[in-house]
Amino acid sequence: MRTFLFYSFLSSLLWSCEGNTQTQVKPLNSSTMSDTLPVKKTEAEWRAILTPEQYNVLREKGTEHPFSGKLLENKEKGVYTCAACGNELFSSDMKFDSHCGWPSFDREIAGGKIKTHTDTTLGMIRTEIMCARCGGHLGHIFDDGPTSTKMRYCVNSLSLDFKKEEPKK
Repeated sequence: MRTFLFYSFLSSLLWSCEGNTQTQVKPLNSSTMSDTLPVKKTEAEWRAILTPEQYNVLREKGTEHPFSGKLLENKEKGVYTCAACGNELFSSDMKFDSHCGWPSFDREIAGGKIKTHTDTTLGMIRTEIMCARCGGHLGHIFDDGPTSTKMRYCVNSLSLDFKKEEPKK
């Protein structure tokens, strides 16, 4: 009974947050989606420009450990971009603290910057979010956000870069 309760708790935790998984999935570049993306690179080219950790998240759909990301606590004003291709994804005014261990945003920058895909890994049904320019895995989106949009884009810090807003003169 204890084992069942433990696994039930673990499953609900994974469902409510991104999850601490290192799931290895077929790289995005080998899927048919890559044929329609503006940025196309070989896996060797991606490996040359990304750190091994970024490659795992962005190209193999891995997940960084919760509460470990460099941008989780970032409160500076600016724009969050895709670490692989520089596509502007979120602005700092869209970020909020969801207490789930990964940077969270309540919406994306307008203009189709993000694509979604149904993710059925780990025995769950979630909505994966990917960079619309390069297909890089960002994280997942949930409809349990605390803001007026009710959305929570739960994003791996490793999939993001941050461009600090320049002071106005």
